[in-house]
Amino acid sequence: MSIADEKYVVLTTTRRNGQTVPTPVWIVSLPDGSAGFTTDLTSGKVKRIRNNAAVTLQPCSMRGTVTPGSAVVQATATVVTGAEADTVKAAINRKYWAMTKLLGIGSLLRKVFRPKSPSNTSCAVRLHIS
Repeated sequence: MSIADEKYVVLTTTRRNGQTVPTPVWIVSLPDGSAGFTTDLTSGKVKRIRNNAAVTLQPCSMRGTVTPGSAVVQATATVVTGAEADTVKAAINRKYWAMTKLLGIGSLLRKVFRPKSPSNTSCAVRLHIS
């Protein structure tokens, strides 16, 4: 079983000062053999990945509790937008269809109650697993 077959993984990125930051994310396998996840373009994950592309992945629960005895997987992350990000988003929508529908409803409600929020700032991260 590949790390991309997991439902949730802890993505660990590194700050400029060397401190690591673990974050649970959804993950999908992509047709080219890489993996990916979606996030907000303004997130801390994106900032840290742009500074240091070396990341680790480890299976976890929805809340980020690492699965006991699971292996740490090394990867290189690249922030992607446009058509590349659309490929990752489509894969996320297929794998997590029920949750993405629920999140879509929440997003619509936010737009109704906060119409001046920034436009689409989503992106994706492509992971090349070592």
